[in-house]
Amino acid sequence: MKKGITEEIEDVLLDVLKERVRQLGKFGHQRHKNPGVWLAILGEEFGEVCQAAGPVMGLGTGKPTDADDLYTELIQVAAVAVAWAEQIAEERGQTNVKP
Repeated sequence: MKKGITEEIEDVLLDVLKERVRQLGKFGHQRHKNPGVWLAILGEEFGEVCQAAGPVMGLGTGKPTDADDLYTELIQVAAVAVAWAEQIAEERGQTNVKP
């Protein structure tokens, strides 16, 4: 049976949460005073998304396995963005985000 949009969103967000937990285990609780550090981390991850997207877009770039990694790379970008947002929320004293 096909999933509804809400279930698809939940599945992807759960993958982002799992990646954040993995990152915490690997790198610890990261906090960077210089936003450029976050930009560098996010930029590196985005570069991997671009590399993985090459074969999907019909470009001759990337390794044959890169297209298989596109979802994983996108999840990693999202998780890094979440980590940066966590720091910003922490610095502002926010406990939740208002829509």
